[in-house]
Amino acid sequence: MKITRLAALTVLLCSATFAFAQKETLGVDEFKASPSLVESIKKSGKTLELGRVKESLDSQLIDRINATRKFQLVARSDLKNVVKEQELANSGNFDANDKSVAKQFQLAGAKYILVTSIDDFDSLNEQQTFDGTGKTMSRRTVRLSVVGKIYEASSSKLLDSANFQLSTNDVREIVKGRAKDGNEFDELFVAMSRDAAEKIANRVADVVFPVRVLSKRDKQIMINRGEGAGVSIDQVWNVFALGEELIDPDTKESLGREEVLVGKAKIVAVNPKMSTAEILEDTGIDKGAVLRLPQVKK
Repeated sequence: MKITRLAALTVLLCSATFAFAQKETLGVDEFKASPSLVESIKKSGKTLELGRVKESLDSQLIDRINATRKFQLVARSDLKNVVKEQELANSGNFDANDKSVAKQFQLAGAKYILVTSIDDFDSLNEQQTFDGTGKTMSRRTVRLSVVGKIYEASSSKLLDSANFQLSTNDVREIVKGRAKDGNEFDELFVAMSRDAAEKIANRVADVVFPVRVLSKRDKQIMINRGEGAGVSIDQVWNVFALGEELIDPDTKESLGREEVLVGKAKIVAVNPKMSTAEILEDTGIDKGAVLRLPQVKK
């Protein structure tokens, strides 16, 4: 009986270790605003608003990446404790003179590093009083532009870079006698930050772990994306078969594998870890094929 229990426990631990090992570790740096933007924001007196957006972006990004269920995360805020432990356990692996973020993330075991920045932000508040009703309306417009860069930690090689531009607004009535609340438009910042964070998180997941076909049965396929990973009902995805590896003739660098369009599929059900799609066009869809959302023309 003891041997049986021990064997069962060993199998359980091995299974858990294997499942954990399947997740790559991603180091997530804090959002930084470009120096020129910081100076511009100071002059306009909107430093506090930019700070609120940055704080929201930092927390939302961790949440959205975690929702993809693809990575073991190491956030910038965790690095001090991680590096301290590494110094005690592996003093020979830590250079006290090296303060770079990349070095610290490598010590934390990150295979990939996500560096994010804010390169544009503005918040405009306009008011208008209507003569007929005497009502005063306030319109707040927020504009945000963020950049996400994915690096391979060991080589510092840039794997992908993307820019996301967002804009939103909110209109509400100003009631006389009601004290002004400086946080009344915070939900606008939070909503925009969540949208930007989700776009970056899904881009990271797509670069490291492309959306793939898990199985095909009749006119339906199962894919490896679920809730919180950028998949929603009625989305139409392009499906690509993977061809041979493409090598840059000049640098001899691998550019990835050739992708051949072999069909289209529409999402019909979204589960926590997987989704079901109905095949709309099929000229060779099979298990392992890659799915990508079509580029939206601006």
